[in-house]
Amino acid sequence: MPMDVEEQKRAAAERAVTFVRPGMRLGLGTGSTARYLVELLGQRVRAGLKITAVPTSEATRAQAERVGIALTTLDETPELDLTIDGADEIAPDLSLIKGGGGALLREKIVAAASAEMIVIADESKWVQTLGRFPLPVEIAPFGAAATRRAIENSAAQSSCPGPAPLRRAQNGHAFVTDGGHWLVDAQLRHIVDPPTLATRLSAIPGVMEHGLFIGLARLAILAGPSGIRIVERP
Repeated sequence: MPMDVEEQKRAAAERAVTFVRPGMRLGLGTGSTARYLVELLGQRVRAGLKITAVPTSEATRAQAERVGIALTTLDETPELDLTIDGADEIAPDLSLIKGGGGALLREKIVAAASAEMIVIADESKWVQTLGRFPLPVEIAPFGAAATRRAIENSAAQSSCPGPAPLRRAQNGHAFVTDGGHWLVDAQLRHIVDPPTLATRLSAIPGVMEHGLFIGLARLAILAGPSGIRIVERP
């Protein structure tokens, strides 16, 4: 019987856990698929696996503490062996869009501090071209309107024009990240040149980080209705 989406996410996390070795320093991702990873790692830790981990969000920190995973920080452990995280979109070259859960700044810092990154997802996240999922961009609250305008201009200059509305929380106010910043979700539909757009976004004063993860993931573990597929970066 084919797996449903939640079973696929758990299956991807189960395969990712097989890459974890005793003594590893891990980056723990954020999001619905990463939650299965943390749960499964907790089971292995309770069975005797010794690891330390850096969480990428307060939500992941709370879950990891609850299941008994020993935590550290990048100040205490600035070099990690492996980060395992989910993604909102994955392209064939393993460029990613991340940040749907609002943790992209910490996720990127942790991934960049790791020797390797494995991305785990269900097959629906695999795309030929990034952009159908709105691109999250983390910005400073000060000057937000000017920053949003600059983001839209940069997208247009990169041949993927679209609006960049502010993300709202359930109460209608601006969504606030763990770092105290705001998020915009650029609706670009088709990002023809992710590296160029990434460079332009990074150059905007007021942009703290963007959700294009380029050259970070080495391996993608994709779970579909009929099983697991592993893709390595070309």
